[in-house]
Amino acid sequence: MSQVKPTPRPSADATRRNEGSRRAILSAAFELAGEIGYDKLTIEAIAARAGVGKQTIYRWWPSKGAVLLDAFLMLSEAGDEGPGLPDTGDLEADLKLVLRATVDELADPRFDLPLRGLTSAIMHDTALAATYVERLQGPVDDLKRRRLTAAKAAGQIADDIDLDVAIAMIWGPLMDRWLLRSGTLTTEFADRVVETALRGLRG
Repeated sequence: MSQVKPTPRPSADATRRNEGSRRAILSAAFELAGEIGYDKLTIEAIAARAGVGKQTIYRWWPSKGAVLLDAFLMLSEAGDEGPGLPDTGDLEADLKLVLRATVDELADPRFDLPLRGLTSAIMHDTALAATYVERLQGPVDDLKRRRLTAAKAAGQIADDIDLDVAIAMIWGPLMDRWLLRSGTLTTEFADRVVETALRGLRG
């Protein structure tokens, strides 16, 4: 009886090379999306910037949108500073701090075009949208829900509040104004959103 040969494991050097290539590809996709916009972004351009063959990219990702999503995930992992949203006991101050940081990020030209590109991609690709919710939006919403759950337990918002609706009330106006360019996105606007939302959430 012939024996089945085990699949050889990649060497440590090969693993490091693969990880180096992956990071180079993700960095290239993010940079190019910011320089030329998502519409002009191509797999060929990403490959050229990263110094890899385009088949390497297609072996790991099905589309440029999937590459860009992983680029944001890489940035999110690099910028992870803790297990959740701030909880000083002052819900209003904590939410204002978070929303002001969101305004700063959305106003950063390095993020604007790449994030608009990713938003466009998930609007037209249901599989990518599901991956986005599972790997990025879902975990972020869990952190928001955890903070609001603590606020509910502390009696800072009403017991019967639907937390998913509360999340939409607090963060939705910023994303709408940014996405639609319907007004200037400022920290003052973010503060007013928090104050207005909490008037309703406190019951």
